[in-house]
Amino acid sequence: MTSIPELVRRFGPSRRIRHVIYYVIGLVSLVVFYAVAYNYALARLEGVNQSIFASFEFVIQTMTTTGYGQDSDIWSHPLMFLFVASIQISGIAIGFFTLRLIIIPLFTSAQVNLDDRLSPKSDHVIICEYRRDSAILLDELKELGIDYVLISSSREDAESLSNRGYAAIHGSPQSAATFERASIRTARAVITDAGNANVNTILTVRTLRPDINVIALTDDSDMEGILRTVGADTVLSPHAVMGHRLAEKAVASFSAELRDTIEIGGTTKLMELPVSESSELVGRRIRDTRVRERTGATIVGAWFDGELQLPPSPDAVVRPNTVLLVSGEETALKELNEFTRPPRSFTEHERFVLVGLGEVGQAAKSVIQEAGGEVVGIDLEERDGVDIVGDGGSREALLAAGVETAGAIVVGVPDDSIALLTTALAQSLSPEIEILVRVGDAETTQKAFTAGADYVLSVPRVSARMVAKELRGEDILAPASQIRLVRVPAAEFAGKTLANSRIYEQTGCRVIAIQDSDGQTVDIDPQRRFTGDERLTIVGRDEAVQKFLKRFDVSPTDLAS
Repeated sequence: MTSIPELVRRFGPSRRIRHVIYYVIGLVSLVVFYAVAYNYALARLEGVNQSIFASFEFVIQTMTTTGYGQDSDIWSHPLMFLFVASIQISGIAIGFFTLRLIIIPLFTSAQVNLDDRLSPKSDHVIICEYRRDSAILLDELKELGIDYVLISSSREDAESLSNRGYAAIHGSPQSAATFERASIRTARAVITDAGNANVNTILTVRTLRPDINVIALTDDSDMEGILRTVGADTVLSPHAVMGHRLAEKAVASFSAELRDTIEIGGTTKLMELPVSESSELVGRRIRDTRVRERTGATIVGAWFDGELQLPPSPDAVVRPNTVLLVSGEETALKELNEFTRPPRSFTEHERFVLVGLGEVGQAAKSVIQEAGGEVVGIDLEERDGVDIVGDGGSREALLAAGVETAGAIVVGVPDDSIALLTTALAQSLSPEIEILVRVGDAETTQKAFTAGADYVLSVPRVSARMVAKELRGEDILAPASQIRLVRVPAAEFAGKTLANSRIYEQTGCRVIAIQDSDGQTVDIDPQRRFTGDERLTIVGRDEAVQKFLKRFDVSPTDLAS
């Protein structure tokens, strides 16, 4: 027989809710016991027979102090007086206990113990001092079905997150006791983003769990060696990744060479292609581009002003800042690339303006110089690689950098207001220029597109995607995208065709590649019947892929990149 505590735990309530449930069950049980005992005592000790409901009403009146004495004229036995007195005393005690446990925490601003709000944790992730918009990462983990506990040294931040429904507690990540409260003994991984305290945090974790996976985030890629030395298994540098990504996009806009492709089976690849303002595809509906007929490539999805459509509506109009998500063989993708990029080709003397030479700017600079481009750097401080010391949000600095004749501008300043101003100025000075922007707030992304940006990456989104990739081991086309790309076995669909499997209708995911049992890529034929030995490559939004994995009860396998 299952016990009450075990039944309660199955629902996974927080520690505080469990205590309230136990309290209510105990209180109800005590009232029922008093009512039955009082009714029995009246009959045996006083010779009075009355309804059990009358005895129940007497117990409620007595325990809540709303009435006394209605039965006092029928009591004569000493045990009866002692029994009634015990009901009265216990009622007063329970009243005070109820105020302390339930009423006061609900209706006052008394400090709440956030640990009481945690549900039991196992195989979860512990996140320490996340500094890049915690809600975005926690929402990402929720979409992936990954349980977590976030530790914040700021009580205000911890309470704010907890009040919004996130599993957050207040404490120091450098304290072993804090990790014990976060159930580190049953955790699967620890993520630390504690800045200068990363080393201390990692060493604390290693004293408690030498075997646990530790992922460290840093804004200084030079710290990677030190963090690995003290015990980090993986070190992520989102700013460096963003710099590389922005520069690669800038260079790719003028290059026939394909970059950032992912092999999804055989010779089939998946990639993003930004559409330049001078592309012949601009102004056409997706259905009128005839991409598949002209090149053999397939448009899987598209970003319109930062909003993802998967698949894109056939009537959606391609605009200058549209980014196409396409699949096909390399020759097909190269041919399509000719339609999307500017008519002029990349030259060794192509000028790129970098605004902000911090971690993002330095990473972007190395990519551009490696490709043979000329870099002109603008920064407020005089440092290595800075050609113009000044504010990137000033017209004079941009003109001095030659923005009017540059091929692209990469804006990597940490201040979003300056980034938006720089974007708008660059667009007004050179309407044809490619503008690629880094923003620190995810909500600024749409503003950057409105200001004239062609490509935007946000720090919170990139960081969350990088963490998700490490935790799930899945391929991500771009760290900032909302796309997940996974390969799954087709056993669940044995005997069915792609058409009647209704994968897209039920989950929103698309099958973009099929490999047979020999590992050979086969054509996607909607009427081809699956044997169950194939492997399917599917693409979709985070929530769509998670729905697919749960709906068909499959686990993703490794996907080569």
